[in-house]
Amino acid sequence: MENLSLSGLFISAFISSTLAPGGSEAVLAYFVLHPTHWSVAQLIATATVGNTLGALTTWLLGRIAAKKYPVEAILSLKKQQAIGWVKKWGCWVLLFSWLPIIGDGLCFAGGWLKLPLLRAVMAILLGKAARYWVVVLLVSLN
Repeated sequence: MENLSLSGLFISAFISSTLAPGGSEAVLAYFVLHPTHWSVAQLIATATVGNTLGALTTWLLGRIAAKKYPVEAILSLKKQQAIGWVKKWGCWVLLFSWLPIIGDGLCFAGGWLKLPLLRAVMAILLGKAARYWVVVLLVSLN
């Protein structure tokens, strides 16, 4: 049952980081409040890896879209300005990929703009891990 719990956390984190809605923070908080033999570090690592892989799926969708649809051809001027922000900050902006709604768009834009994959992975991973540590700290305070 506990293996299923850990895989459930992974799946929840993965889905939460794609364009589909999810609540991996709530699943992580549940496991922290109802301890199993998994350590907090293992729970955070599982959620972080799942969430990062989900974000990379969205990044890949952006990369695929870039092949067929150049930015200038399909976006309004206002949206092109938002893409300009991602161009300006590059992979650093992916540290904020954990943000609801905006984070998915940042990952998609990162792929669309062909940001370097290794740096994108590192920025996404760091941002997601930091968010999950904060969730654990907040849950532990109660």
